[in-house]
Amino acid sequence: MAVNSVMNKKVRVSDNILLGLIYLSAFLAVGLLVGIICYVFYRGIGNLSLAFLVTEQSPTKGIMGIAGNIVNTLYIVILTLIVVTPIGVGGAIYLNEYAKPGRLVSTIEFTIEVLTGIPSIIFGLFGSVFFGQTLGLGYYMLTGSFTLTIMVLPLIAKNTQEALRTVPQSYRSGALGIGATKWYMIRTILLPSAMPGILTGIILAIGRIVGESAALLFTSGSGFYLPAPGFGYVRKLFESGGTLTIEMYLQMSKGQYDVAFAIACVLLILVLGLNFLTKVIANKFNVEKTK
Repeated sequence: MAVNSVMNKKVRVSDNILLGLIYLSAFLAVGLLVGIICYVFYRGIGNLSLAFLVTEQSPTKGIMGIAGNIVNTLYIVILTLIVVTPIGVGGAIYLNEYAKPGRLVSTIEFTIEVLTGIPSIIFGLFGSVFFGQTLGLGYYMLTGSFTLTIMVLPLIAKNTQEALRTVPQSYRSGALGIGATKWYMIRTILLPSAMPGILTGIILAIGRIVGESAALLFTSGSGFYLPAPGFGYVRKLFESGGTLTIEMYLQMSKGQYDVAFAIACVLLILVLGLNFLTKVIANKFNVEKTK
């Protein structure tokens, strides 16, 4: 009995120590996150104004605004998603539902994993040389969007593939058993069931696009002008355009830290909003939860 009580006491002490370390780690992680957010808002919220958000920057007139950078960010995000979403989702469907397990599938999945870990500045160098020079697209927003397409493609493909794997096999067997074609089964059963995971991957990709700067410095430039009315909205794709992160970097390099922190506040609001949107959409499209 004495031995058992001693052993139980040792187990309880070790459990308490591990539990304390877990709580300490969680407290440090949350505290660090909250501290960074509070500091950024403390330094930048006082410099935010409606004029700052809707005014085009004009160095010659001494006017500071980020309206052009906000529009450039929207251009980059929308164009990148238009290209990468069908490729990423379609590739994941092929790998998960059509391709036979083997060396080819393993090689493709390994390549996706490798692409996920490549530094973004290497993507920028590749995009600048291949899209900008070899294909002759120049140093424009279109080049930056194509570069980001390659960079976020593994993120969307991997999330879509994992989402499809979570769909029970009985769904596939039941649909095929009643005579449904494979494509009909994928379109009406698998994709709706996997939609929360797919949307989560897309929104995470948006977050990475919004926060990217290294790759765009090599490919998209740092222009800050608003597009001209009419055909200018199309011509904007073939002009230099700096996103919010690039403008923040440029302002910091000039020593304009107040402006940089104000832009950081806008980026934080966007990121927090995207995370909240992820939760809302995932819950709305959760098939299991609506049953």
